[in-house]
Amino acid sequence: MSVRKTLIAAAILALTADAAAAQAPDYARATAVEVEVRSFAFTPGTIHLRAGVPVRLTIRDTKGGHNFAAPKFFAAARIAPEDAAKVRGGKIELEGGDTVTIHLVPAAGTYKLTCTHFLHTSFGMKGSIVVD
Repeated sequence: MSVRKTLIAAAILALTADAAAAQAPDYARATAVEVEVRSFAFTPGTIHLRAGVPVRLTIRDTKGGHNFAAPKFFAAARIAPEDAAKVRGGKIELEGGDTVTIHLVPAAGTYKLTCTHFLHTSFGMKGSIVVD
């Protein structure tokens, strides 16, 4: 095989490896982020993430039924295929005592976070997700 063919083959192999790595984030090394959902509040109220860095997001509902609604955030993020069904219509539904964990890679931006249950946002159940 000529040097030129060898270099072309090596370049193709490198590009293929890079594409495969980009498609499969290493969730074993994901940044752990925990959010508590309780009586009309998210704690923390502002969630800070790094763009492109895999995240293991755990949401705990300590009281009553709520949801974690961030449609633009979820639409922009790469959600692990096995967790995609946990997000419906841009939100994760939780009953009192539920804990939901989702793996994703966030995209840069600032996103609104709310609970869309009746009057919950009016009572202060809102926050933001900041991805730098």
